[in-house]
Amino acid sequence: MHYPRLAEELYTIRDWLRFTVSQFEASDIFFGHGTDNSYDEAVWLVMSALHLPHDTLHNFLDAVITETERKHLAHLIEQRITKRTPTAYLLREAWLRGFKFYVDERVIVPRSFIAELLDFNEEGEHGLQPWIEHPELINSAADICTGSGCLGILLANAFPDAAIDVVDISADAIAVCNINIANYGLQEQVTAVQSDMFTALKGKKYDLIISNPPYVDAPSMAKLPTEYRNEPQIALGSGDAGLDHTHTILREAAKYLNDEGILVVEIGHNRDALEAAYPEVAFTWLEVAAGNQFVFLLTKEQLI
Repeated sequence: MHYPRLAEELYTIRDWLRFTVSQFEASDIFFGHGTDNSYDEAVWLVMSALHLPHDTLHNFLDAVITETERKHLAHLIEQRITKRTPTAYLLREAWLRGFKFYVDERVIVPRSFIAELLDFNEEGEHGLQPWIEHPELINSAADICTGSGCLGILLANAFPDAAIDVVDISADAIAVCNINIANYGLQEQVTAVQSDMFTALKGKKYDLIISNPPYVDAPSMAKLPTEYRNEPQIALGSGDAGLDHTHTILREAAKYLNDEGILVVEIGHNRDALEAAYPEVAFTWLEVAAGNQFVFLLTKEQLI
């Protein structure tokens, strides 16, 4: 495919959307960084690249775009297919529960089942409501292994009275966190802390700690699609069984929780391995869209 020539052959958004879907379908790209199919990925790439809201697609389908815009789209499509670069990196944006975040190759693309638990339903309740009866009483919270800071932003939305720490070992990730914190005007509420897990948090206590740590086991790391290999590998792998970071959290978290504090951790597909490693721990498995085996909750008392 001679991508530069596309700028001379395709003129409208309809043309580009049709072409992009066809190219994605004919390729072996992997979806999983915000979409799960070629059409949604194409709409995202084309509309965001043109700085148009996705929900206005039908208003602009027959709009003719400029030569500069056409060349830009051709370049993005080429990068997505030939280099398998996630669309989120190409656009410098990712979406999680309706929130838009800045991302680049310094952090993994935001995705977490915990985000569902920090969302509000039609009754104004969030997924942690049974364990947190009064959200206004949450005064402090931390997101360990935060990456882009996305879950910390969602924490600030769910618990507007809480001081939030977003924590990551990577200085690059902290830089991205600060971009997102500033974009949402949350500098007074959310603080980015560079720390290897809990090591720089001595003396701090939280009412709630959440974490979506690295949890990919060694066999799965060896089979990751190229799109995932284009993400920081430090943010994905966690030892042979995928539980190295979770072991640290379970060992250390109680020291950083207030009395009656709560820990919420995502572990991917490692429930069986985790329960086998801690047969004496009564994990509470939280229900998310994909089932009840990906996120657990423990109280401070259960950790001691």
